[in-house]
Amino acid sequence: MATTVLVTGVSRFVGGLAARALSTDPRIERVLAVDVVRPAHDIGRAEFVRADIRNPIIGKIIKQENVDTVVHLGVITTPRQAGGRTTQKEINVIGTMQLLAACQKAPSLRRLVVKSSSAVYGSSPRDPAMFTEDMTARRTPPRGFGKDSVEVETYVRGFGRRRPDVDVCMLRMANVVGPGLRTTFSDLFHLPVIPVPLGFDGRFQVLHLDDAIGSIHAATLREECTGVINVAGDGVLTVHQAARIAGRPTLPVLAQAGPLVQQFTSRARVGNFSAEQMDLLCFGRGMDTTALRTSLGYTPERTTREAFTDVFGGDNRVSALLRAGGAHA
Repeated sequence: MATTVLVTGVSRFVGGLAARALSTDPRIERVLAVDVVRPAHDIGRAEFVRADIRNPIIGKIIKQENVDTVVHLGVITTPRQAGGRTTQKEINVIGTMQLLAACQKAPSLRRLVVKSSSAVYGSSPRDPAMFTEDMTARRTPPRGFGKDSVEVETYVRGFGRRRPDVDVCMLRMANVVGPGLRTTFSDLFHLPVIPVPLGFDGRFQVLHLDDAIGSIHAATLREECTGVINVAGDGVLTVHQAARIAGRPTLPVLAQAGPLVQQFTSRARVGNFSAEQMDLLCFGRGMDTTALRTSLGYTPERTTREAFTDVFGGDNRVSALLRAGGAHA
């Protein structure tokens, strides 16, 4: 059972809320919340520790505090959050490598939980209807956050081979949505007009923020659950269905026009569009979540449609929150 838990990436929304949720669990004695920036949000009784996972000092913290469980949530989803693509990759890949090096030397460590992404599956016309955890991408993500996620998982698997005494669990999460949560995905549905590749209507899943935190909490404490777990709300939505729920018109564009759309939205200052999303809008992506229930023992409270509608539908609450600034994942 986890007694001393170290959580990374707590200055961002998901990491901070996860640290707070874990700190309220009476089964956990201490929660160390690690980041280079003090979180603006409440982290409960978690103890904030200012540290950079890219620095060897993280190893000293893990050793001195006898940390038995590390929950790595410090992977940044968008370049904007990090201040640029170069910094994003450095934090995601180099930061994970340094953290794993520290974990490898920690005799007290017994469990490692890593937040990964469904982006590792990529999006291509040859994809199955639903990816199971033992499947790999038909076309490996060539750049951006998807490529980072593949590299992070590769390093985590290497760590698992070097430390077979440590239980490792990787959560491959669908796009996380929540009131006030800003991601590349949420920015897409904040655009006044949603660009949709001509002749395509990709399907996707989302995961409500509450269920993201719930699954992280479950993975931290469920010692018998190891390996990769797909995490998403039940069901799927297509891009056109989602646009109708969000109350946004669509604009057909060529599938190859992603960079031009990104450039136009940036220059016109009408929102943020990432060209990396174009394959998802074309071909979509789906994950089988059987193991989420059977192995992790967690059932999301909201389906994909319910989660999306809760955040983007109705009075379009997300727009007001995004205009107010929002918080990063």
